[in-house]
Amino acid sequence: MLRFPDVLSRSHAATKPQTLGMLLVLVGVGLRLRHGTDVGTLALIAFFQFLTSPVASHLVARSAYRTGQTGSRGLLRDDLDPQLSDEGGAGEQP
Repeated sequence: MLRFPDVLSRSHAATKPQTLGMLLVLVGVGLRLRHGTDVGTLALIAFFQFLTSPVASHLVARSAYRTGQTGSRGLLRDDLDPQLSDEGGAGEQP
């Protein structure tokens, strides 16, 4: 993970295995417990894990972009540049 060139690649590499690993652990625990309320609780945990992990990764990537640590020369399309460079014109589109 330290060999990746920028914050965006590192955050992607950290988020994907964490989410998959957590899902596999929850499936294993669900197979072991096999009780309805336990499996329901594990399903809620999986749902919130899938909800919060990508959001946290997105927030880290967005803060890295705003502080200039992303190396934007490698970006194919930069949608945030017009929004952040325009002073007070946020949300105004033709």
